[in-house]
Amino acid sequence: MEELVAGCVDAGVGGVGLWREETAAYGVEKTAALVRDAGLAVTSLCRGGFFNSPDWYDENRRAIDEAATLGAPVLVLVSGGLPPGSRDVDAARAHVGEAVGELVPHALAAGVRLAIEPLHPMFCSDRCVVSSLGQALDLAEPYPAEAVGVVVDTYHVWWDDQVWTQIDRAGRAGRIACFQVADWITPLPEGVLLGRGLPGTGCVELRRFREAVDAAGYRGPVEVEVFHADVWARPGRSVLDESLAGYLDHVA
Repeated sequence: MEELVAGCVDAGVGGVGLWREETAAYGVEKTAALVRDAGLAVTSLCRGGFFNSPDWYDENRRAIDEAATLGAPVLVLVSGGLPPGSRDVDAARAHVGEAVGELVPHALAAGVRLAIEPLHPMFCSDRCVVSSLGQALDLAEPYPAEAVGVVVDTYHVWWDDQVWTQIDRAGRAGRIACFQVADWITPLPEGVLLGRGLPGTGCVELRRFREAVDAAGYRGPVEVEVFHADVWARPGRSVLDESLAGYLDHVA
Protein backbone atom coordinates (compact mmCIF):
# COMPACT_ATOMS: atom_id res chain seq x y z
CA MET A 1 0.00 0.00 0.00
CA GLU A 2 2.79 2.40 0.85
CA GLU A 3 4.59 1.61 -2.42
CA LEU A 4 1.38 2.15 -4.37
CA VAL A 5 0.68 5.52 -2.81
CA ALA A 6 4.27 6.73 -3.12
CA GLY A 7 4.43 5.62 -6.76
CA CYS A 8 1.22 7.41 -7.67
CA VAL A 9 2.34 10.62 -5.99
CA ASP A 10 5.73 10.48 -7.71
CA ALA A 11 4.13 9.83 -11.12
CA GLY A 12 1.56 12.60 -10.72
CA VAL A 13 -1.42 10.25 -10.55
CA GLY A 14 -4.13 11.92 -8.51
CA GLY A 15 -6.30 9.00 -7.52
CA VAL A 16 -6.24 5.32 -6.75
CA GLY A 17 -8.84 2.55 -6.80
CA LEU A 18 -8.53 0.18 -3.85
CA TRP A 19 -9.46 -3.42 -3.14
CA ARG A 20 -10.94 -4.54 0.15
CA GLU A 21 -8.51 -7.42 0.77
CA GLU A 22 -5.38 -5.31 0.51
CA THR A 23 -7.00 -2.44 2.37
CA ALA A 24 -8.04 -4.73 5.22
CA ALA A 25 -4.55 -6.22 5.40
CA TYR A 26 -3.01 -2.77 5.80
CA GLY A 27 -5.89 -1.45 7.94
CA VAL A 28 -8.87 0.52 6.67
CA GLU A 29 -8.35 3.59 8.82
CA LYS A 30 -4.57 3.43 8.34
CA THR A 31 -5.08 3.29 4.56
CA ALA A 32 -7.49 6.22 4.69
CA ALA A 33 -4.92 8.31 6.56
CA LEU A 34 -2.08 7.27 4.23
CA VAL A 35 -3.99 8.18 1.09
CA ARG A 36 -5.41 11.38 2.55
CA ASP A 37 -2.03 12.61 3.82
CA ALA A 38 -0.55 11.94 0.36
CA GLY A 39 -3.19 14.13 -1.26
CA LEU A 40 -4.69 11.29 -3.30
CA ALA A 41 -8.36 10.60 -3.93
CA VAL A 42 -9.77 7.10 -3.55
CA THR A 43 -11.73 6.68 -6.76
CA SER A 44 -13.53 3.44 -5.88
CA LEU A 45 -13.51 0.45 -3.58
CA CYS A 46 -13.77 -3.05 -4.98
CA ARG A 47 -15.63 -5.07 -4.22
CA GLY A 48 -19.02 -5.75 -2.69
CA GLY A 49 -21.72 -8.01 -4.05
CA PHE A 50 -21.61 -11.82 -4.20
CA PHE A 51 -25.27 -11.87 -3.35
CA ASN A 52 -25.37 -15.66 -3.60
CA SER A 53 -23.50 -15.86 -0.28
CA PRO A 54 -25.54 -16.41 2.90
CA ASP A 55 -24.00 -13.38 4.63
CA TRP A 56 -24.31 -11.01 1.68
CA TYR A 57 -26.32 -8.36 3.54
CA ASP A 58 -23.99 -7.88 6.51
CA GLU A 59 -20.88 -8.18 4.34
CA ASN A 60 -22.07 -5.51 1.94
CA ARG A 61 -23.00 -3.15 4.74
CA ARG A 62 -19.44 -3.54 6.01
CA ALA A 63 -18.12 -2.84 2.53
CA ILE A 64 -20.20 0.35 2.33
CA ASP A 65 -18.85 1.48 5.69
CA GLU A 66 -15.28 0.78 4.57
CA ALA A 67 -15.81 2.83 1.41
CA ALA A 68 -17.13 5.71 3.48
CA THR A 69 -14.12 5.55 5.81
CA LEU A 70 -11.76 5.61 2.83
CA GLY A 71 -13.61 8.48 1.19
CA ALA A 72 -14.41 6.30 -1.82
CA PRO A 73 -17.51 7.62 -3.59
CA VAL A 74 -18.17 4.28 -5.33
CA LEU A 75 -18.44 0.67 -4.17
CA VAL A 76 -18.11 -1.73 -7.10
CA LEU A 77 -20.51 -4.69 -6.94
CA VAL A 78 -19.71 -8.07 -8.50
CA SER A 79 -23.01 -9.87 -8.23
CA GLY A 80 -21.90 -13.46 -7.67
CA GLY A 81 -22.81 -16.55 -9.64
CA LEU A 82 -25.53 -19.13 -9.34
CA PRO A 83 -26.46 -20.35 -5.85
CA PRO A 84 -25.23 -23.88 -5.09
CA GLY A 85 -27.28 -26.45 -6.98
CA SER A 86 -29.21 -23.86 -8.99
CA ARG A 87 -29.53 -23.52 -12.75
CA ASP A 88 -31.99 -20.60 -12.64
CA VAL A 89 -30.04 -17.64 -14.01
CA ASP A 90 -33.13 -15.44 -14.22
CA ALA A 91 -33.93 -15.90 -10.53
CA ALA A 92 -30.32 -15.28 -9.53
CA ARG A 93 -30.23 -12.07 -11.56
CA ALA A 94 -33.54 -10.90 -10.10
CA HIS A 95 -32.17 -11.50 -6.61
CA VAL A 96 -29.24 -9.20 -7.40
CA GLY A 97 -31.62 -6.35 -8.14
CA GLU A 98 -33.60 -6.97 -4.96
CA ALA A 99 -30.43 -7.20 -2.87
CA VAL A 100 -29.12 -3.92 -4.24
CA GLY A 101 -32.42 -2.32 -3.29
CA GLU A 102 -32.05 -3.52 0.29
CA LEU A 103 -28.63 -1.84 0.47
CA VAL A 104 -29.71 1.50 -1.01
CA PRO A 105 -30.78 3.18 2.27
CA HIS A 106 -27.48 2.35 3.97
CA ALA A 107 -25.49 3.45 0.92
CA LEU A 108 -27.32 6.77 0.69
CA ALA A 109 -26.80 7.44 4.38
CA ALA A 110 -23.08 6.71 4.02
CA GLY A 111 -22.66 8.81 0.88
CA VAL A 112 -21.47 5.83 -1.15
CA ARG A 113 -22.78 4.99 -4.61
CA LEU A 114 -23.33 1.34 -5.48
CA ALA A 115 -22.00 0.41 -8.93
CA ILE A 116 -23.20 -2.80 -10.58
CA GLU A 117 -20.44 -4.30 -12.71
CA PRO A 118 -21.25 -6.69 -15.55
CA LEU A 119 -18.63 -9.41 -16.10
CA HIS A 120 -17.89 -11.33 -19.28
CA PRO A 121 -20.40 -14.17 -19.79
CA MET A 122 -17.73 -16.81 -19.13
CA PHE A 123 -17.99 -15.83 -15.44
CA CYS A 124 -21.77 -16.20 -15.24
CA SER A 125 -21.93 -19.50 -13.37
CA ASP A 126 -19.50 -18.76 -10.55
CA ARG A 127 -18.76 -15.04 -10.30
CA CYS A 128 -21.37 -12.81 -11.90
CA VAL A 129 -24.83 -13.49 -13.33
CA VAL A 130 -24.87 -9.93 -14.69
CA SER A 131 -23.19 -10.30 -18.08
CA SER A 132 -23.95 -7.15 -20.05
CA LEU A 133 -24.17 -3.43 -19.49
CA GLY A 134 -27.82 -3.57 -20.49
CA GLN A 135 -28.58 -6.10 -17.76
CA ALA A 136 -26.75 -3.96 -15.21
CA LEU A 137 -28.77 -0.90 -16.20
CA ASP A 138 -32.02 -2.85 -15.97
CA LEU A 139 -31.15 -3.80 -12.40
CA ALA A 140 -30.11 -0.25 -11.47
CA GLU A 141 -33.13 1.54 -12.96
CA PRO A 142 -35.60 1.05 -10.08
CA TYR A 143 -33.33 3.04 -7.75
CA PRO A 144 -32.14 6.64 -7.68
CA ALA A 145 -29.17 7.32 -9.97
CA GLU A 146 -27.27 8.92 -7.10
CA ALA A 147 -27.55 5.64 -5.20
CA VAL A 148 -27.01 3.01 -7.92
CA GLY A 149 -24.91 3.24 -11.07
CA VAL A 150 -23.00 0.88 -13.31
CA VAL A 151 -19.38 0.10 -14.13
CA VAL A 152 -18.06 0.20 -17.69
CA ASP A 153 -15.09 -2.18 -17.68
CA THR A 154 -13.62 -2.64 -21.14
CA TYR A 155 -12.31 -6.14 -20.39
CA HIS A 156 -15.79 -7.41 -19.66
CA VAL A 157 -17.97 -5.60 -22.21
CA TRP A 158 -15.80 -5.10 -25.30
CA TRP A 159 -17.40 -8.08 -27.08
CA ASP A 160 -21.00 -6.78 -26.84
CA ASP A 161 -22.39 -5.27 -30.05
CA GLN A 162 -24.98 -3.40 -27.96
CA VAL A 163 -22.48 -1.78 -25.62
CA TRP A 164 -22.34 1.55 -27.46
CA THR A 165 -26.10 1.96 -27.26
CA GLN A 166 -26.02 0.98 -23.60
CA ILE A 167 -23.22 3.44 -22.78
CA ASP A 168 -25.36 6.19 -24.30
CA ARG A 169 -28.34 4.95 -22.30
CA ALA A 170 -26.27 4.93 -19.12
CA GLY A 171 -25.06 8.45 -19.76
CA ARG A 172 -28.53 9.83 -20.40
CA ALA A 173 -29.67 8.32 -17.11
CA GLY A 174 -26.61 9.55 -15.20
CA ARG A 175 -25.69 5.97 -14.31
CA ILE A 176 -21.97 5.69 -15.21
CA ALA A 177 -20.33 5.45 -11.81
CA CYS A 178 -16.97 3.97 -12.78
CA PHE A 179 -14.91 3.50 -15.95
CA GLN A 180 -12.15 0.89 -15.99
CA VAL A 181 -9.76 0.01 -18.81
CA ALA A 182 -7.92 -3.25 -19.37
CA ASP A 183 -7.05 -5.09 -22.55
CA TRP A 184 -8.06 -8.55 -23.76
CA ILE A 185 -5.01 -10.66 -24.56
CA THR A 186 -4.98 -13.87 -26.58
CA PRO A 187 -4.50 -16.65 -25.80
CA LEU A 188 -5.94 -16.34 -22.32
CA PRO A 189 -3.78 -17.91 -19.63
CA GLU A 190 -4.95 -20.85 -17.56
CA GLY A 191 -7.28 -19.37 -15.02
CA VAL A 192 -8.94 -16.77 -17.22
CA LEU A 193 -9.65 -14.41 -14.32
CA LEU A 194 -5.97 -13.43 -14.49
CA GLY A 195 -6.00 -12.77 -18.22
CA ARG A 196 -6.13 -8.98 -18.39
CA GLY A 197 -3.53 -6.97 -20.22
CA LEU A 198 -2.21 -3.47 -19.67
CA PRO A 199 -3.64 -0.85 -22.06
CA GLY A 200 -2.44 -1.41 -25.60
CA THR A 201 -1.35 -5.04 -25.21
CA GLY A 202 -4.53 -6.63 -26.57
CA CYS A 203 -7.39 -6.25 -29.02
CA VAL A 204 -9.85 -3.85 -27.34
CA GLU A 205 -10.69 -0.48 -28.93
CA LEU A 206 -9.90 1.36 -25.70
CA ARG A 207 -10.01 4.87 -27.16
CA ARG A 208 -13.42 4.19 -28.67
CA PHE A 209 -14.68 3.32 -25.18
CA ARG A 210 -13.17 6.46 -23.70
CA GLU A 211 -14.74 8.57 -26.42
CA ALA A 212 -18.09 6.85 -25.83
CA VAL A 213 -18.15 7.49 -22.09
CA ASP A 214 -17.00 11.06 -22.71
CA ALA A 215 -19.86 11.56 -25.16
CA ALA A 216 -22.23 10.05 -22.60
CA GLY A 217 -21.25 12.78 -20.14
CA TYR A 218 -18.93 10.85 -17.86
CA ARG A 219 -16.37 13.15 -16.25
CA GLY A 220 -14.95 10.86 -13.59
CA PRO A 221 -11.60 9.10 -13.30
CA VAL A 222 -10.31 6.39 -15.61
CA GLU A 223 -9.05 3.37 -13.67
CA VAL A 224 -6.58 0.83 -15.03
CA GLU A 225 -7.48 -2.55 -13.49
CA VAL A 226 -5.33 -5.49 -14.55
CA PHE A 227 -5.09 -8.99 -13.10
CA HIS A 228 -2.20 -11.02 -14.47
CA ALA A 229 0.46 -13.02 -12.66
CA ASP A 230 3.19 -11.76 -15.00
CA VAL A 231 2.20 -8.17 -14.32
CA TRP A 232 2.07 -8.72 -10.57
CA ALA A 233 5.57 -10.23 -10.63
CA ARG A 234 7.07 -7.02 -12.04
CA PRO A 235 8.28 -4.01 -10.02
CA GLY A 236 5.35 -1.74 -9.25
CA ARG A 237 6.87 1.37 -10.79
CA SER A 238 7.51 -0.47 -14.05
CA VAL A 239 3.85 -1.46 -14.23
CA LEU A 240 2.75 2.06 -13.37
CA ASP A 241 4.96 3.58 -16.06
CA GLU A 242 3.65 1.17 -18.71
CA SER A 243 0.08 1.81 -17.60
CA LEU A 244 0.52 5.56 -18.02
CA ALA A 245 2.21 5.16 -21.41
CA GLY A 246 -0.51 2.76 -22.57
CA TYR A 247 -3.19 5.16 -21.38
CA LEU A 248 -1.68 8.06 -23.32
CA ASP A 249 -1.17 5.99 -26.48
CA HIS A 250 -4.40 3.98 -26.55
CA VAL A 251 -7.02 5.61 -24.28
CA ALA A 252 -6.53 9.37 -24.05
